[in-house]
Amino acid sequence: MCGFIGIFGPDGVDVAPEIYEGLLAVQHRGQDAAGITTFTDRFNVKKGYGLVVEVFDGDNMSRLQGHLGLGHVRYPTVGENRTEDAQPFHHTFPIGTAMVHNGNVTNYVELSHSRFSSTMTRLNSTCDLEVLLYVFQQGLAERFQASGGQITKEDIFYAVGKVYDEVKGAYSVCATVADVGMVAFRDPYGIKPAVFGQKRDEHGVWFACASESVVLDVNGYERTIDIGPGEAIFVDQSRTVHRQQVANEPHRPCIFEYVYFARPDSFLDNISVYKTRHRFGKALAEQWRDSGAPIPDAVIPVPDSARDAAFACAMELGIPYREGLVKNRYIGRTFIMPNQTARTSSIRRKLNPIDIEFKGKDVLLVDDSVVRGNTSKRIVEMVRASGAKKVYFGVTSPPLVAPCPYGVDMASKREFIATGRTNAEIAKFLGVDHLLYLDREAMNEAARAGNTKIEKFCNACFTGEYPTPDVTLERLKMIEVEREEKRDNTPSGSAC
Repeated sequence: MCGFIGIFGPDGVDVAPEIYEGLLAVQHRGQDAAGITTFTDRFNVKKGYGLVVEVFDGDNMSRLQGHLGLGHVRYPTVGENRTEDAQPFHHTFPIGTAMVHNGNVTNYVELSHSRFSSTMTRLNSTCDLEVLLYVFQQGLAERFQASGGQITKEDIFYAVGKVYDEVKGAYSVCATVADVGMVAFRDPYGIKPAVFGQKRDEHGVWFACASESVVLDVNGYERTIDIGPGEAIFVDQSRTVHRQQVANEPHRPCIFEYVYFARPDSFLDNISVYKTRHRFGKALAEQWRDSGAPIPDAVIPVPDSARDAAFACAMELGIPYREGLVKNRYIGRTFIMPNQTARTSSIRRKLNPIDIEFKGKDVLLVDDSVVRGNTSKRIVEMVRASGAKKVYFGVTSPPLVAPCPYGVDMASKREFIATGRTNAEIAKFLGVDHLLYLDREAMNEAARAGNTKIEKFCNACFTGEYPTPDVTLERLKMIEVEREEKRDNTPSGSAC
């Protein structure tokens, strides 16, 4: 996963300060690199490795002038550790375009060969966005040449259609086209989220697109559109907003956004992440009680993304909610650390127990998911060392059993603790006295309650059933090999 924002502001204003604020709001979506690209009469670029506050300073922000711009924070999965892999990307030819995305191009290898290697055109990075950008630009160039030098909304939507025809996988995209406007679109199945908003001030009307609604909130935008699956939005130079349904596939938004990735104060597809996690916790408590599991003395969340669910779980069970694990907020998410050594060494730096909340008590730890299990195992060890009598574990999602080819760092079945293990075996590995996963349909119903128009969510990581037909066993193996090679050999990656 990655985070992005695109802004089309009034003439004469600089959008970079608002882009910076937006990137701070989605720093949780990527801590590997950050970048901003703006446009005046040329593209102005600043990209680098590290957190947003580390990449940008007063000097380089002053150079990022222009009322049209993009920003991005990167989460590592594959690719090489090079500045060239940080987003945004821009090409000045054949049509000057800058672009950011969140997601993963599943046919990247095939496209890089057919569009580049076999035509003697060369990629400048190992990031899949470059291929996507190239296909989009070629679509624009076709129409530009045919029309004799003018780009219309029909040309924009034609180029998006070319992307849908050729580029497979899951992605949400925002692009700025020099002297033309801003474009945003979402993959045909709508797996990755994208929101659009606008505001008005003394300078005029502003438009923004982002990967989460919180980015709009912090900058004072009203969320006006949840971009749909296969839908494209184009804001032209006159600030007219054009919408078109370019592809028609069933909507399959990623359920893991609500389980883990998104901020609780965001809305995705008109669903409150906060309310959904509350419903996860309530459903977990009902399942815990109905299963006859022992009732603990207190419910304690594994911070941060499980906090809302744990509170609702405690309320439903009628037992105290306690904060027993203190998180160091200056340590990144262990799940998105680039290798297992980094994950293991960072766990104790990340969390510290409050002994008095555990000593002599039976506690229910609530977490949003368990991937490899090593973090959970270490947390349980810390809790027992703090004097807990019994340690129970509740998970607000089902067991993860299948790799995600859509941009989440779950590359191999071998990495999942649930692969080939029974619930009792997982509990033994974690060192807990009782383990309960939330039922998959209960999880889906909890999310669907926020927007009944969504018939199904992408549950591929829980079932191995992928919504896009391009995902085959051969392609999964290819992605697995690529990710494992890059993760073993480099400290970070480039696809989102």
